[in-house]
Amino acid sequence: MAQFHPGDYVVFRITKFSTEPGPRAQDVRPAPYGETYNYYVDKYWTVRSVSPDGTLQLVTRRGKQHQVAMNDPRLRHATLFEKWFKADRFPTKDTFSQGSQNGMNTPDTTRVAQISGGMR
Repeated sequence: MAQFHPGDYVVFRITKFSTEPGPRAQDVRPAPYGETYNYYVDKYWTVRSVSPDGTLQLVTRRGKQHQVAMNDPRLRHATLFEKWFKADRFPTKDTFSQGSQNGMNTPDTTRVAQISGGMR
């Protein structure tokens, strides 16, 4: 199992369905009757904290928080290439500090999205 630490850059692969996949869509496949498409989108997040039970609290570029199990198969460390060439997609240290100074991003004031389930 991969070890994660606060401040680590991670990539979380989300499955999406829509009639018009965006430019970051990967592995685009049409539905059986062709009305929609099934595809993946990589989300570039940063580890905010690691719980003793193996749950990671991740933060997005805009400050939204997600809780993900450390052993989720959709979660992985960012590669050196991603850290270098896609650095603008990861949250900055300011995202963490702004949220705590404004009273945001604390467990009692923010609804934390819990992501569960496996790949489809």
